[in-house]
Amino acid sequence: MGTIRDGTGTVKAPRRFGGAPGRIWHIVAMGVRTWIESWPVYRQVTGTDPLGRGKAAQSPHSRDLEPRTVTADRVAHSVCPYCAVGCAQKVYVKDEQVVQIEGNPDSPISRGRLCPKGSASKQLVTGPQREQKVLYRAPYATSWSELDLETAMDMVTQRVLEARRKGWQDVDPHGRKVRRTLGLASLGGATLDNEENYLIKKLFTAAGAIQIENQARI
Repeated sequence: MGTIRDGTGTVKAPRRFGGAPGRIWHIVAMGVRTWIESWPVYRQVTGTDPLGRGKAAQSPHSRDLEPRTVTADRVAHSVCPYCAVGCAQKVYVKDEQVVQIEGNPDSPISRGRLCPKGSASKQLVTGPQREQKVLYRAPYATSWSELDLETAMDMVTQRVLEARRKGWQDVDPHGRKVRRTLGLASLGGATLDNEENYLIKKLFTAAGAIQIENQARI
């Protein structure tokens, strides 16, 4: 028995041709043919991609690749959280996990385009550096401690009320009645919509704050 290697494995066959061993040689020839057809140059010359810019240059691995958006269960519409432009985004979700964020071509503002920061905003959700728990560092402490959300919200509420009380004014230095607090201020993000800004304005005005601004106006 002789040994013939065809690139896909080792096939044993007699040194002479003919008879039943001819079927083995047929298998060997098919293996060699498959091996040759896997060459990009062969596919480029014999196929429909003479410039080698499409299927001729694809490997089996790249040919089987598909975008993450194909397997998504649903698409949520959102707005980029960065600058004041407010580019629309499509958030692709699979198994309740964000798998891809792309620009929304239906947006009259960005028409599907995203800047480098907007294109990388998926990292805000799935990046390992994102904190998933509330961290608190007490005054003069050298390390952070974890807090549950309810405790953290109570602490925020207490500090807001204390800042409002300490900065409260019934009259200004000229004796005019003002009933305001200088201990609170609000700076809204540029991607807040009109409804959200309206509610923020009502909240801080009701608390007596007068320093209310938005990033988009600065």
